[in-house]
Amino acid sequence: MKLIETLSKKKKYVIYFIALAAAFVLLKMTVFAPPKVKIVTIEKRDLSAQVYGNGTVEAKVVVGISSKITGKVIQLYADQGDHVKKGQLLAKLENDDFIQQQAQSEAEVSRADATLNVEMANLKKSKANLELAENNVRRYRDLVGKNLVSKQEAEQYENSYQVAEEEVARSAAAVESARMGQKANRAGLGVAKSKVADTLIYAPQDGVIISRDLEKGATVTPGMSIFRLADPQTVWVKTNVDESQLKGVTVGKNAAITLRSMPGEQLPGQVVRVGRESDRVTEELEVDVAFTPMLKDFRLGEQADVHIITEGKKGVLSIPSAALVSKGKSRGVFLVEKGRLKFREITIGIEDLQNFTEVLAGLTDAEQIAMAPPQEMMNFKDGMKVKTVK
Repeated sequence: MKLIETLSKKKKYVIYFIALAAAFVLLKMTVFAPPKVKIVTIEKRDLSAQVYGNGTVEAKVVVGISSKITGKVIQLYADQGDHVKKGQLLAKLENDDFIQQQAQSEAEVSRADATLNVEMANLKKSKANLELAENNVRRYRDLVGKNLVSKQEAEQYENSYQVAEEEVARSAAAVESARMGQKANRAGLGVAKSKVADTLIYAPQDGVIISRDLEKGATVTPGMSIFRLADPQTVWVKTNVDESQLKGVTVGKNAAITLRSMPGEQLPGQVVRVGRESDRVTEELEVDVAFTPMLKDFRLGEQADVHIITEGKKGVLSIPSAALVSKGKSRGVFLVEKGRLKFREITIGIEDLQNFTEVLAGLTDAEQIAMAPPQEMMNFKDGMKVKTVK
């Protein structure tokens, strides 16, 4: 019995020992296992230096389409999002009263034309009478000189000549008055026609309707917006760039634009305007970047990320940017030597949008560089043992 009890106690100790050994092995393989790192090396690549900016899609030219007169909207021929051409009819206002005014003005112009014709005929008649009276005066003057007629009879023709002269002057004044009346009535007709024309609202230029601000039945007043029209040729991203990153940002530089509605897709762009006054609070400068080619389907106010390419280099030595670590003001990498980490400070150049960084000095192509997830690399130390994986 004692032998059995002794063996039973020893068996328990063996089980405890095996469990403890298994736990130790498990901890060594997990918690205390060396971190796994991927090995990368320095390679030659084509890189481009880029400056980041965040902004919104805007249009340089946005036109408010309004009416010159007060009227009721009776028809709309365009809606938000429509592409329209210059001169295209967009809206119509109630015009019955203006058409009646135009008809009345046309009648007044016709009457003024008739009055002018009558007065011109009277002037022609009075000039003929004056010519006859002048001939009679001349003839009777000769007869008086020959004592063939009396002076009294000759004076009667003198008086008739003076009356004819006054009649010509009156007729000439009447003609001038009729002409002035004709001009006034024609001007009134022009105003009436203009008011009728103002009831038709046309597109002032090619563009896209950004908003329709009134609906059928609404009353519009002068200056009140009916539509807002944007010129697609002037759509760009108004981006804000930190002052410290402005070196190399000039008009004509190429850029890559990523819209919030199109994540992961880069649209080509170009810097077309650089501001001259920074924001005194954010210390950022506005840089306008146009889409090249023109963006057809745009939304004003949409958020956009912009990377402006300030410099390009061919075949330069570089490493993945994820392999870089910072120690104070130093930038460097962790090398893997005999299974352990060793920090190496390096000199870097441009940092590319494709997540590669130029190496100017500090590395050779034979050295192995450790790379791991950022949260793990934050804990890397010189001499730490690591395990390399493919």
